[in-house]
Amino acid sequence: MIQEGKPAPDFELTSDAGETVKLSDLRGKPVVLYFYPKDDTPGCTTQACGIRDSWGEFERAGAVVLGVSPDDEDSHVEFKEKYELPSRCLPSPSTRRPRTTGSGSRRTTAATHTWASSARRS
Repeated sequence: MIQEGKPAPDFELTSDAGETVKLSDLRGKPVVLYFYPKDDTPGCTTQACGIRDSWGEFERAGAVVLGVSPDDEDSHVEFKEKYELPSRCLPSPSTRRPRTTGSGSRRTTAATHTWASSARRS
């Protein structure tokens, strides 16, 4: 587990839009990573819609919000369109939460995990 206040280790994943997202490219910005087990399930949809409904707060903070689950790009696109989700979704190559993250505060509900992290390393 990464200690609070320490930068999270770098990772690189491809987003639902086909773009490469690399944590180190986001240095200097607040980053919120939320992990969930499956697109379009009740708990995960509630979590994602809660983030959507608070989107203005994330924008005012200048935060980059990234959802991570084992679903593929097509599933993420359908999920985002169905619920009008503004955050980028990243397919994780593993069915488990990547172990390269964990800096910041953690909120856990059922099988979902949310980290608020700052990619501040220079």
